[in-house]
Amino acid sequence: MISYEYPLNEKVRTLLRLEDLFARMAYFTNHDQSMDHHAALSTLFEILEVISRADLKSDLLQELERQKRSLAALYNNPEISQEALEAILGEIDAAGVNLLAMTGKVGQHLRENEWLMGIKQRAVMPGGTCEFDLPSYHYWQEQDVNFRRDNLRSWLAPLLPLHTALKIILRLLRENGKIFHFTAHQGTFQQMQGGRVAQMLRVRISRDLPCIPEVGANKYAINIRFIAANYAAKSALFEQDVPFDLTFCSIFT
Repeated sequence: MISYEYPLNEKVRTLLRLEDLFARMAYFTNHDQSMDHHAALSTLFEILEVISRADLKSDLLQELERQKRSLAALYNNPEISQEALEAILGEIDAAGVNLLAMTGKVGQHLRENEWLMGIKQRAVMPGGTCEFDLPSYHYWQEQDVNFRRDNLRSWLAPLLPLHTALKIILRLLRENGKIFHFTAHQGTFQQMQGGRVAQMLRVRISRDLPCIPEVGANKYAINIRFIAANYAAKSALFEQDVPFDLTFCSIFT
């Protein structure tokens, strides 16, 4: 099965983008080649751009506190593992403490690094980080792999409390999903919301079906069109019946 996640509000959209960027940053940092570390640094600049667009720290703290209150109400519920409940509440408390310990504007340590900001400015230009444009960056790329990796991790470290907090929230969101089985007749599917509230939809289809879901949703209805996976021609509707799983994920109030 292939799973596709579709955020239904800006908050979840931002969290999913950051989740992807932090994973990409970790992947390239853990590799050894200078090109890998160039990709990691470019990803770090993308993370900086995303976290600069909203008051992410405040939003995460508010959401963690909201989830803590909701989960605390489950104490002494015989259907709930008290050990698991204590564990997730402990994670939430630790994440909140680390977020509160972040001082100043998020990402300011990167903005104050003139060398990094010089690279960031050139990186948006096609080929802008060539050695003749940025000889100091070329020098850095020629340094020992562990030196470069330590630099990357030190630049990322002040942002890790954001990553920890958003992972908790997205995990709770994904785990609090209701799965339904549907069929899109001749590639199209529509369902009225009927008061159902979700912040994210997950669509799962068989890998054997050469099609891609396009999701449109509002508070009244969900529309899904399955588009033929054709990489050369203009997109067209996949005019066959498509069985799929649809998960409604919701935790936010």
